[in-house]
Amino acid sequence: MKELKIESTPRTPFLHFDPNTGRLEMKGRSTPDNALGFFKKLFEWLAEYKLYPNKETALHIQLEYFNTSSSKCLFDIFKTLIELNGEKSKVSVVWYYNGEDDDMKETGDDYKSMINLPFTMVNTAEE
Repeated sequence: MKELKIESTPRTPFLHFDPNTGRLEMKGRSTPDNALGFFKKLFEWLAEYKLYPNKETALHIQLEYFNTSSSKCLFDIFKTLIELNGEKSKVSVVWYYNGEDDDMKETGDDYKSMINLPFTMVNTAEE
């Protein structure tokens, strides 16, 4: 299985998913007009990855901002990872936020309370 790499644009995030390491990265802004269209490749990639995942899978999210339709797609990504978590792969989420951005911290806290996965919050202002 090949890695998935999509460069960022002013309206879409950088995506990098490496099946050999199990590291999934999402960075930037996500405000595409058609979020489902943008994330389609990612969902297809995850469906294939679920068949032969790495022993450990870590989703690293460092979004500055995302719209409502991207939020729905992000939740669907979490649901896919919840299905993957268990015998095949140990899944975790790392949510990066700027300490001055209360909205992104609160959003991370909300996701943390909604999904049943190890979820680490990282304040990038403290790094």
